[in-house]
Amino acid sequence: MNLIGIGRAFAVLISGSTFAFLFVHDSWRDDNLFLVPDLILCVLLLVSAALPARYAAPAVAFALAMCTGVFTASVSSYAVRGEFGGASLLGVIGCAVVAALLQRHLLVQGRPR
Repeated sequence: MNLIGIGRAFAVLISGSTFAFLFVHDSWRDDNLFLVPDLILCVLLLVSAALPARYAAPAVAFALAMCTGVFTASVSSYAVRGEFGGASLLGVIGCAVVAALLQRHLLVQGRPR
């Protein structure tokens, strides 16, 4: 599997785990600040992963960069409350690394044809 395939699989994994997290932690509440951003990211990740190879790498990298920002805000939200957001922190690290690898791939090799 090439890097774009890994990026697609990772995007689907993050989308699925984020969506599942909403159910496991009873996050379908009106007062959940992250509900709408999480749902937008879930859709964005799935759509970008389903795009043809020519568009998938930049789209997945963009979606993962967006996830990095939302998950960073989540980690900060936990920290302010004196809690440790381990799942969000793993998401930040994973999304940032895969997004950076995809961007590097695009810079070195360009878009697939």
